[in-house]
Amino acid sequence: MKNRLIILFITASILSCVYVSAQNYYYSESLHGYILPFAVYGTDTIPWVELREVPIYPSLKNKKQEQFYWKTVRDVKKVYPYVKIVGSEYARINSMFDTIQDIKIRKKFMKKYEKDLLKKYEPTLRTFTLSQGKMMIKLIDRETDKTSYTLIKEFRGGFVAWWWQVFAKLVGADLKEDYDFSKKEKDRIIERVITLYEAGLL
Repeated sequence: MKNRLIILFITASILSCVYVSAQNYYYSESLHGYILPFAVYGTDTIPWVELREVPIYPSLKNKKQEQFYWKTVRDVKKVYPYVKIVGSEYARINSMFDTIQDIKIRKKFMKKYEKDLLKKYEPTLRTFTLSQGKMMIKLIDRETDKTSYTLIKEFRGGFVAWWWQVFAKLVGADLKEDYDFSKKEKDRIIERVITLYEAGLL
């Protein structure tokens, strides 16, 4: 296995040198429809295939950490696409509010906006487990750099944010929970899972 890795590394290094110093550069289409670049170096035609970057992480410390890892994989796969939606909707609302200065009009707009979003996403959100709901709270902070509590307070007011925080606490969640993988061990594992997920390795 070690010898194979060494051969692969040497081959990739040679190909990169050939690719950079090639006199001619073309694209070729295979019979299966894949378009690959290739380089002509002297009388040799060499295809160029860019290898995907693969993150390397240390082994998990114990069985408890391993169980948390695989639970996180499950939750991130379910939740992360909707966290990205929250991020895009947040950016969209902010851009809209740049043109709406009147407080009453903003509140009216937000009530309708919230109603439309609930109608669209509530059936799916109801299928989330408690741990997936907690994961979403964490990842919303990661995506927007604001806790869920802050976002609700910003767009719906302090009383509404307080009410939802009370409800969250009753079910064992916390809308004020932040995300900080530089200090929290569990958040480091979550960040690891997200990195692998975004790279298409999970």
